[in-house]
Amino acid sequence: MNYGRTNTSRRRLKLQSKNAKKKRQSKRGFLKTCLLVFLGLGIVGLIGGGLLFKSIIDKAPEITDDTLKPSAYITTVFANDGTTEIGTFVNAGSNRVYRKLDAIPQDLQDAFVAIEDSRFQEHNGIDLKGIMRAAFTGITSGSLSQGGSTITQQLIKNRVFPDFPNETTWQKVQRKVQEWYLAIKTEKTLDKDKILEYYLNTINLGQNTLGVQSASMRYFKKDVKELTLSECATIAAITQNPTLYNPITNPDKNLARREKVLNNMLEEKMISQEEYDSALTDKDVYSRIQVANTQFQESQTINSYFVDEIAKVVVEDLCSQLGYSKEQAQEALYSGGLKIVTTQDTTMQQICEEELNRDSNYPSNINWTVTGAISITHQDGSQNHYDHNTLGNYVKQTYNVKYGTTFSSQDKANAMINEYIETLKTSPEDRVDTNITISPQPQATIVVMDQYTGYVKAMVGGRGEKKSNMSLNRATQSVRQPGSCFKVLTTFVPALDVKDNSLSTIIKDEPYRYKSNGEYVKNHWGGYRGDLTIRYCIEQSANVCTVKKYAEVTPAVGLDYLVNKFHFSTIDKVNDSGESACLGGITNGVYNIEMTAAYAAIANGGVYTEPILYTHIYDHEGNLLYENLPATNVAMKQSTASLITDAMRGVVTHGTGSMTRLSGIPSAGKTGTTTDDCDFWFSGYTPYLTASVWGGYDDHQSMSGSSSFHKLIWRKVMQRIHDKMKYESVKFEM
Repeated sequence: MNYGRTNTSRRRLKLQSKNAKKKRQSKRGFLKTCLLVFLGLGIVGLIGGGLLFKSIIDKAPEITDDTLKPSAYITTVFANDGTTEIGTFVNAGSNRVYRKLDAIPQDLQDAFVAIEDSRFQEHNGIDLKGIMRAAFTGITSGSLSQGGSTITQQLIKNRVFPDFPNETTWQKVQRKVQEWYLAIKTEKTLDKDKILEYYLNTINLGQNTLGVQSASMRYFKKDVKELTLSECATIAAITQNPTLYNPITNPDKNLARREKVLNNMLEEKMISQEEYDSALTDKDVYSRIQVANTQFQESQTINSYFVDEIAKVVVEDLCSQLGYSKEQAQEALYSGGLKIVTTQDTTMQQICEEELNRDSNYPSNINWTVTGAISITHQDGSQNHYDHNTLGNYVKQTYNVKYGTTFSSQDKANAMINEYIETLKTSPEDRVDTNITISPQPQATIVVMDQYTGYVKAMVGGRGEKKSNMSLNRATQSVRQPGSCFKVLTTFVPALDVKDNSLSTIIKDEPYRYKSNGEYVKNHWGGYRGDLTIRYCIEQSANVCTVKKYAEVTPAVGLDYLVNKFHFSTIDKVNDSGESACLGGITNGVYNIEMTAAYAAIANGGVYTEPILYTHIYDHEGNLLYENLPATNVAMKQSTASLITDAMRGVVTHGTGSMTRLSGIPSAGKTGTTTDDCDFWFSGYTPYLTASVWGGYDDHQSMSGSSSFHKLIWRKVMQRIHDKMKYESVKFEM
């Protein structure tokens, strides 16, 4: 490049030319314009964002000290008359006995702070570092499971904000902004100690416990002020997921979480190394919990299966219908002082309980089945946990038997349990904790329902003494194969409803193979009977003709009736698409309450009505909180329902269900028996009520030769109810 004087002068003159000046001015003008535009957009954005933020926080609910302070009231459950008390719901050990902060051990306060909000004392209600950490973890891991909520935010969430179902992302953002705003506002009006006090008396700690005092009584049977450091860490470990970290049912998972609590406390210098080491080696803590749990189970008031189910459905409805979070729903049920009016008729309930527990209604050879859990604490502090399944495997392998948990007497059951425990111990000094139930077999369930209203009038979930709350309710929690009760629902209802068949339609009973495997369909009577009417097929429960008609109706239509008309929740549309479904051969089985509702639809002129167990929920001041109205749908034509009823009257008068015939009132119904006689059903109705009885072994043993006890129970229950209620003898509407 030429740096000479002459060339330099020429370049200077060029730069000073008019064209160069214009270009420079143009560039500066463009840059100024862009800057002004961006500045304007920024100002507009800030103003718009500010206005949007203000509109969100303006909609935030008002909170006061009373809003955030936990309250405690007993919830009462009433029969359908609204005055007869049939149960109560209270927190374990107490109905949330409130504890001031100075009555809560410092170790327990520190344990919650360490695991939930380590910067609790520094932040102003929201923890920006925690939020950034949670966001970074979510982005890098692809999971948003780690939260950034402070203790203040959690208190507000539990006491103020419900979790509305099906919220949009924008609604969640608005709620989170309001939560932040209220957290900051709360910290300006309440000191840290009061916030922590409210939080520790509000938090859900599993097993229907809300607050640390209830948890302490439930898990250790002691006042909260008596808890050791190890026990404090165990309770604090529950918070993130009360089901997953339940120290009774999942001690191993709670143990891992408890170690994290202690590690955090050590890192935050809340405890010394010596205290940490001592607490960490306290492996006996879970044995103490099992002992306390056994004592609790023995001392508690035992609710009926019906009341147990109320607890379940009310929590579900508070969440799905009113937008409560699970914690809020549990708190409302066990501490909210609700008044729940159920559909139960106490007279009908008593009759059902008496007949299901009357041994003379069952085969004389009562057997006994073991269920439950066993925990072994070894001398080195390690623990192992077992249950009835591992017991069954031991018995089957040791004694070469088919069923390992059912015995001919309670003494033999207890002897085998003790024998098995001895094989688990490594030292005579090992500590053994058990939570075992021995139930009489065969078992049975019954549901009685008003077909017109959907009201469940009575329900019993098992035979024998009920020894604990929230125990297995076989009527709503056990799925069993439906057998021939499905013939009507899958085949003959749609045949009359959409195929223009009648009860006199002929089906030829002849050799017929399943299309799926080529095997012959067999009748329970053996052989074939030629031309049969649909009426006869229903009365005598013909298999071959049912399968042939089902193929004509098509499995797709049959399953549509099961799922969309009768609302069975357990149908597998893929695996249950074969022909055997019409005979009750399905993947998962069905619940008694759903079977009862399906037959109630026929009794109700073809209109399906959702079965409900309660009608109204009132708050502790008597204000209506929720009215439970059952959903309905047309399941079949009224003419179809009338014809099916007429055919099933024949089942009772001279068919397979003749043992269920009532005196003084007409009835209709269908029997159901599964392959190898593992499940027995009778579902039937009168002009007033529908009821289903299931009978069988919990471990699915065959009951060959004992196929009538369920019919006897149905007849006795329904006869007693109709006599007691003084129902008039009216005919079915045709």
